Amino acid sequence: MKRKVAVFTATRAEYGLLYWLMKDIQASSLLELQVLVSGMHLSPEFGETWKDIVADGFVIDAKVEMLLSSDTPVGVAKSMGLGTLGFADALERLAPDVLVVLGDRFEALSIVQVAAVMRIPVAHLHGGEITEGAYDDVLRHAISKLAYLHFVAAEPYRQRVVQMGEAPERVFNVGAFGLDHMLRTPRMDRRVLAESLGFDLDRPFFLATYHPETAVESDASEAFNAMLTAFDAFPGYQVILTYPNADNGGRSIIPMLEAYAAANPERVLAIPSLGFRRYLSAVALASAVVGNSSSGIIEVPAFGVPTVNIGTRQQGRLAAESVLNCTAEAASIRDALHKALDVGFAERCRHILNPYGQGCAATSTVAVLEQFSAILPKTFHDLV
Repeated sequence: MKRKVAVFTATRAEYGLLYWLMKDIQASSLLELQVLVSGMHLSPEFGETWKDIVADGFVIDAKVEMLLSSDTPVGVAKSMGLGTLGFADALERLAPDVLVVLGDRFEALSIVQVAAVMRIPVAHLHGGEITEGAYDDVLRHAISKLAYLHFVAAEPYRQRVVQMGEAPERVFNVGAFGLDHMLRTPRMDRRVLAESLGFDLDRPFFLATYHPETAVESDASEAFNAMLTAFDAFPGYQVILTYPNADNGGRSIIPMLEAYAAANPERVLAIPSLGFRRYLSAVALASAVVGNSSSGIIEVPAFGVPTVNIGTRQQGRLAAESVLNCTAEAASIRDALHKALDVGFAERCRHILNPYGQGCAATSTVAVLEQFSAILPKTFHDLV
């Protein structure tokens, strides 16, 4: 009898990282894939990206509506409560043998606490990392403590999860899941990408995503405006702007993003979601990736493309030499962009070493899922 593996996804970025793992679970003779979709995927405001999951050949086994049209702390907390109610029903019906969650978002914490109470073992991906500028940082560690199996992206992260009391034999360094796309996902050339976007990419371009810094008192609108002001200093470059996540303060950015694109229709494209294939294709063709998405730290360096990382959201992560850190001020962002465009620096970026693995995370994880046997409750591993 096949072991049922429920994979949870609530955002476009998370799904892009999970894609090849889901495909490999689907192809396994020992595992049965269940797909549980929630959060931003189900929201028209964020592009109804659940349709991309279906278009990729997956069957969605459960949809759980949880996202309120509010990005205040109270609104996010209430969304978590709605998720808890819906996930209890979904997990009871699906009865998975293991639940797979990735990362550090509030939607993941909501479902993992339900799984813990229902004695469903959790496999957590990308634990042990640090992002000091987002409250996701503490959520990630909470998820790790609620999880049974751990698949981390680098050796320091493996050591950190063990330091949290997780048994070493249940913590696996498999590398970053997004890097699997480097080896396995065909990319679009510039012409095909432009046709898919309905936007002429006739000049070099920046690819930009900015999310609020939720762990500190900062004005997301002010920081986002600083990024747009910096882009104005490079009129010869086009800009592809993707929407922020449904974090505290994120909705304040969207009207600014849309207005900037409307004022510069031949130079700027605003889009809720690129989908992972278009996103990766755009990364490979971009002159620089700009903003504060984790992708700029983890996946982009593998493409040999410079990253301009703004502010503190990703502070604490391992980062390749191609990542240029700057403050959320127009002058600082502009200076970092000038360095990213320097011919010598851009050439060095093509040969840097990415600390996040070689692109085989999915196959390594499936091999463990096919063999593991959970013994609950788990014990606390004390460091000697």
